[in-house]
Amino acid sequence: MSSSQVLEENTTAFDPAAALNELKHQLPAPPLPIGSYIAVTQVDNLLYTSGVLPMQDGQVVYVGPVGSWNVGVTQGQAAARLCLLNALSLIHHTLDGQLDRVKRIVKLTGFVSSTPTFYEQPAVMNGASDCLVEFFGEAGKHVRSAVGVISLPRNASVEVELVVEITP
Repeated sequence: MSSSQVLEENTTAFDPAAALNELKHQLPAPPLPIGSYIAVTQVDNLLYTSGVLPMQDGQVVYVGPVGSWNVGVTQGQAAARLCLLNALSLIHHTLDGQLDRVKRIVKLTGFVSSTPTFYEQPAVMNGASDCLVEFFGEAGKHVRSAVGVISLPRNASVEVELVVEITP
């Protein structure tokens, strides 16, 4: 059996909207771009989100570098989850409310504002990765990069980008 056959067998139909509801997560309103760019673009059957910050009601909720005295791994994971919910909100909006068109999550890229001695960026990004599997089942398993950076826009603790495969 080839690896593509294994992947096809593991991407069974899953209702992400029902999973979100069951897990008591509500998608926020799609965040507006904070610069000269678009939030989502589609190329063939792939959606690419721009970098998404942990924003709520137009404000960054989690600020400062992870690893500092007031921002630890737990707060970083919460920031990553909020970024993810915002990214999914953009995808939901782009697909006219049809999250069931998501065939699979291809890639999650996470940027973690970090102190020079913080090395747990993968643990922080698990906050988003784990949610993708909870929401999309096997189709939520993805490749990922977790990158430590010196700073992020608006002093955000985390920024997330998604690549998502959709059905026509």
